[in-house]
Amino acid sequence: MLGTFDADVKAVGSDSISVDGKVIKVVSDRNPLNLPWGELGIDLVIEGTGVFVDAEGAGKHITAGAKKVLITAPGKGAIPTYVVGVNEDKYSPEEPIISNASCTTNCLAPFVKILDEKFGIVKGTMTTTHSYTGDQRLLDASHRDLRRARAAALNIVPTSTGAAKAVALVLPNLKGKLNGIALRVPTPNVSVVDLVVQVEKKTFAEEVNAAFREAASKELKGILDVCDVPLVSVDFRCSDVSSTIDSSLTMVMGDDMVKVVAWYDNEWGYSQRVVDLADIVANKW
Repeated sequence: MLGTFDADVKAVGSDSISVDGKVIKVVSDRNPLNLPWGELGIDLVIEGTGVFVDAEGAGKHITAGAKKVLITAPGKGAIPTYVVGVNEDKYSPEEPIISNASCTTNCLAPFVKILDEKFGIVKGTMTTTHSYTGDQRLLDASHRDLRRARAAALNIVPTSTGAAKAVALVLPNLKGKLNGIALRVPTPNVSVVDLVVQVEKKTFAEEVNAAFREAASKELKGILDVCDVPLVSVDFRCSDVSSTIDSSLTMVMGDDMVKVVAWYDNEWGYSQRVVDLADIVANKW
């Protein structure tokens, strides 16, 4: 899907791998409490299972000897959430468990921040047309969500997403102003957000795109990009940025209703932000 990993990877004995000559120990257990983080001197655990996303579950890594945990999913409960380019400057080293939010929130929040700062968001809705994920079923089968129970590769599957509401976790002034849904589609990777908002300041499409271009060249460089050519989803595979505005699809109706479409590699791009946030944690120890 993303190609082969450009490195020399070998098994070393029964409990290690070698990546370009660097030996990395491999441990495995279904219960984080049994992992030897203390023995190995692990400072930061990146919790990427999607299972241990609350304080109790992620806290098991701390009990096992790790000092901090970064969850690569929306956290449950009062776990602090950070989106690089939006609110990472508010990270406190006193927080042992944090969340990097979802891939969709990482796409949405940076350009929503610009829209709100420049034009003032009154309210809005979002639809993410999202590649199918491992949480869906290959063939019709059981699932707690009856729609996700249907064959993922054969259907457009409407489902819920907390991505729009989660923007308020990193931009508190937008609490209660955004909501949305997801449409899961039969593609393996790369997704696209369609946001429609009512704004306070009268504007036009070119002015909206100009605001995005300015941010992409300054405070959101490496996080936000603007694309002026007619591309499709596969063209954004392995894009490092969190969000790419499709400028030709930006619309303004009645000078206060703004539509923005943004692409994102929901796997590769999100992974870049996990690394960025881990680096921030390491440098604010």
